Amino acid sequence: MGSLAGKSRLDIEDLRLVSPQPIVGKTSSLEIAPPRSFFGHGTEDLGCKSILSSIFRSTKIALFSNKLNLLIPCGPLAILVDKLTNHHGWVFFLSLLGIIPLAERLGWATEQLAFYTGPTVGGLLNATFGNATELIISMHALKSGMIRVVQQSLLGSILSNMLLVLGCALLGGGIVHCKREQVFNKSSAAMNSGLLLMAVMGLLFPAVLHFTHTEMHFGKSELVLSRFSSCVMLVAYGAYIIFQLTNQKNLYNPINEEGTQTEGVSADNEEPDISKWESITWLFILTSLISVLSEYLVNAIEGASVAMNIPVAFISVILLPIVGNAAEHAGAVMFAVKDKLDISLGVAIGSSTQIAMFGIPFSVVVGWIMGRPMDLNFQLFETATLVMTVLVVAFMLQEGTSNYFKGLMLLLCYLIVAASFLYI
Repeated sequence: MGSLAGKSRLDIEDLRLVSPQPIVGKTSSLEIAPPRSFFGHGTEDLGCKSILSSIFRSTKIALFSNKLNLLIPCGPLAILVDKLTNHHGWVFFLSLLGIIPLAERLGWATEQLAFYTGPTVGGLLNATFGNATELIISMHALKSGMIRVVQQSLLGSILSNMLLVLGCALLGGGIVHCKREQVFNKSSAAMNSGLLLMAVMGLLFPAVLHFTHTEMHFGKSELVLSRFSSCVMLVAYGAYIIFQLTNQKNLYNPINEEGTQTEGVSADNEEPDISKWESITWLFILTSLISVLSEYLVNAIEGASVAMNIPVAFISVILLPIVGNAAEHAGAVMFAVKDKLDISLGVAIGSSTQIAMFGIPFSVVVGWIMGRPMDLNFQLFETATLVMTVLVVAFMLQEGTSNYFKGLMLLLCYLIVAASFLYI
């Protein structure tokens, strides 16, 4: 009996050894294990898919979220027309249309990056890239030796922002809020007006020196004065940026209907659409594309002037700035309609201040480096136009209130300016 019991026990142990249960367990454990886990290919595949998904999402947001982007194909078409037909009129027109959505997207990318940098650096970014399109066009024109085009396009950008953009914003906001006057921060407007008057002084003296023939060395004194004044204006603009962003932040807070300042915190709780590095990448891509198209645009200006029988002055002062300010134009009107007039003024007057105190002096300094005689002598007619524009806008903004009639007057003034340059 004992041997039988022992035998049965051994048989039972043998059955356990040959039982399929452990094998099944081992098989299932092998099946659960991820394939190619020894080399980590599964993780790499997931990483690649994540990167591709991020690129696709970013591209979709950047290129397909705005109706203006329908004009993007005009850019490659302009290059194609230039290579095949050399028809300057069409190249100029298509380049203009192609730059409009790129300029708008450049502003969008700057705003996205500003979400991650904070208000101080974000303000500096907006100051740097706010008029990047005009500056890029000016640099290409300066490189080609077209100094008058540089002067007139920068002047036109100031006139467009102060009369056309601001006029449309005040008119649109005044019509929507016709039952009351809109209010804005007078301190901010007065500060920008003072800087614009300083820029006018910098442009006025070289012109007066030239046309009164009182310079010590004919043709040289105004150039030396222009370069010195440009350096001073750049220092003043740098000090203004520091003052605006650090020392007197409450000076630029919005004004409510009671005439008191409100906290500069947005109630919209907006969030960025793309990441920080995606914003930086799009800034680089869009700036490069604008630079490429600007070269074709500048090279076609004179040919387009002949083909369309339009003076170069009208193209430089009126058409080019309208394209560069298209995104700002739409944004300023939108904010004015939403009764955020301080933001509209910041877009229109702030952009004019940047061009006057940074864009023009910067072009003079770059021309100095390139060996180009770029100066602040914008000729008598252009300088007089700028002086009158700054004075008119300063008088319009001195009360701190706005209505549709003020906007209408600014637009009518712009029509007079446009007609003047059409027959210059």
